[in-house]
Amino acid sequence: MAQFFEVHPVNPQVRLLKQAVAMLEQGGVLAVPTDSSYALVCHLDDKAAVDRLRKIRGVDDKHHLTLLCRDLSELANYARVDNKQYRLIKSATPGPYTFILEASKEVPRRVSHPQRKTIGVRVPDHKVLQELLALHAGPLLATTLIARGDSEPMNDAPAIRQRFEHQIEAVIDAGACIREPTTVVDLTGGDPVLVRQGRGELAAIGL
Repeated sequence: MAQFFEVHPVNPQVRLLKQAVAMLEQGGVLAVPTDSSYALVCHLDDKAAVDRLRKIRGVDDKHHLTLLCRDLSELANYARVDNKQYRLIKSATPGPYTFILEASKEVPRRVSHPQRKTIGVRVPDHKVLQELLALHAGPLLATTLIARGDSEPMNDAPAIRQRFEHQIEAVIDAGACIREPTTVVDLTGGDPVLVRQGRGELAAIGL
């Protein structure tokens, strides 16, 4: 049964987040709040955890997973970013945007897109998640928490626990999230291409 960590949305209890980090380091898959619905996350370098995350979400290796990063400098370690791309990303970071970029050598090939060798990256604007990333001391691999058969992401922690309590290790409850996925923008072809309109406003990134 999944553990349930109730944390303060502004001043999260470090003790509880450290327990969550320990679960991630032991191969756990967790549900965590973001600035655009809840997400499933796991350790980037744990193949078994990545396979479980994909199975729970019901997606194959052609579905872009996302790296949640603490800041732009960390993002640049895992994706190839030129000056033009960097300026665009900086204008919308942190925030509810996912950018598809060419993956760097720091990203295991099994988690990037098999044909394109690309990865989704973003810097979330959520206090609890930022604290979790800082304690983890590295990015987390993530996917929007949309249950099989549903079209909308989940945003209520107790409902997530009830539905996934035998599939994931823990739920971090910091209150309900906004129920809208990120805006996804592909930056691999020169000019930005909108892949999915979500919470992030297009005007903020010049689209």
